[in-house]
Amino acid sequence: MIWLVLGIFAALAVVGMPLAFALGFAALAGLWSIGFELVVLPQRMMFAVNSFPLMAIPLFMLAGELMVKAGVMDRLIAFSNSLVGRVHGGIANVAVLAGMVLAAVTGAAVASASALGSSLVPSMRKHYPDSYSSAVIASAANLGPVIPPSNAMIVYALMAGSSVSVGGLFMAGIVPGIILALGFMGLASFISWRRKYPLTGDPVNFANVWYHTKRAFIILVMPIIVVGGIVGGVFTPTEGAAIAVVYAAFIGFVVTRQLTLRDLPGCLFRAAVTASMVGALIAFASVVTFVFTIEMVPMRLSRFIQELTSDPMMFVLLVMILLIGVGMLVESNAAYIMLVPLFAPVAVAYGLDPLWFGFLFMYNLVIGMMTPPVGVLLFVMSGITKVPMTKMIAEVWPFVVLQFAVLALCVAFPQIILWLPRTLGY
Repeated sequence: MIWLVLGIFAALAVVGMPLAFALGFAALAGLWSIGFELVVLPQRMMFAVNSFPLMAIPLFMLAGELMVKAGVMDRLIAFSNSLVGRVHGGIANVAVLAGMVLAAVTGAAVASASALGSSLVPSMRKHYPDSYSSAVIASAANLGPVIPPSNAMIVYALMAGSSVSVGGLFMAGIVPGIILALGFMGLASFISWRRKYPLTGDPVNFANVWYHTKRAFIILVMPIIVVGGIVGGVFTPTEGAAIAVVYAAFIGFVVTRQLTLRDLPGCLFRAAVTASMVGALIAFASVVTFVFTIEMVPMRLSRFIQELTSDPMMFVLLVMILLIGVGMLVESNAAYIMLVPLFAPVAVAYGLDPLWFGFLFMYNLVIGMMTPPVGVLLFVMSGITKVPMTKMIAEVWPFVVLQFAVLALCVAFPQIILWLPRTLGY
């Protein structure tokens, strides 16, 4: 039965069927093979998506859409440029710093890539080749799922159940996210220095920094309010997402005055389309998970792996190697939904810290958003800059290697992930 479900899913995915519907047909085959009535399919789907925590995903997506339409990018870029615009690779560092702040607003890589690409590519192409600009922006956008609030962390926590909290995962991502952003900036500076790209931006001036900090302050304080409220227990992640929507609308209508009523239908539509894809994946995957649970697949997988190795670190390394391959071939949300219910209980059985394992699992698949052939961020940037994928891959590989280096660092030194959550009581 297991191979029947996996085989149908793989076959349909290979021929180009959307992953959500490929999961749906695989779920139908699984229900039929174990003798359940097919009416179970809609029942399980409704049960999976009828979730209050799941509402946070479309709300955070809507907040991100509103912030972009509100014209926050101009202020973020000006603020970033005042700080790092004059160093080697200045405008590349501006992209990374702006991506870091935008990550704390949108929580999604694709939305960040679209916003950064449309705003920065015209300026970057004056100094850098489009292929290099695309690689830098894709890397900056990939901070979106790492720095809270992160939609990927919400999906992971939902699929892992009570073993890990959204707030804990949010805090687990802050230190690795900062390390990753600093690494991107250092790498961009080194490449720009080695290739003798020209210096850009004005020298750092305190008055200029203060001016642009004041202009961007209302944007910079948004993630502090939202994430701080969630972590402090003032409100739930879903309530925090709703507050983010109201805050973004306030900035757009009152502060920047660039958001209009005519923009709202488009923002709502784009957020709904993206959220519906995630919802469909979760709904259909829940049926596959139900079939696997009936067939005791998690228990059998746990027993098989424990017979293979009794060393928890060896289990982690095996999972990380598996996820590198999965990230290259499967869209990340689909991978969370299919694999988290299988591997999260096994990690607990090995006595591994659920927060540590959860962040490693999520971050590994986030890197997959930049690795071909299914690197979605590469496709987004190729669409914006019209750079062929082959040229972009030649530029993006140092940034991918850096991300894997940070992953190895987090495996070797768990406190990089766990220090802040443990300090805050998670």
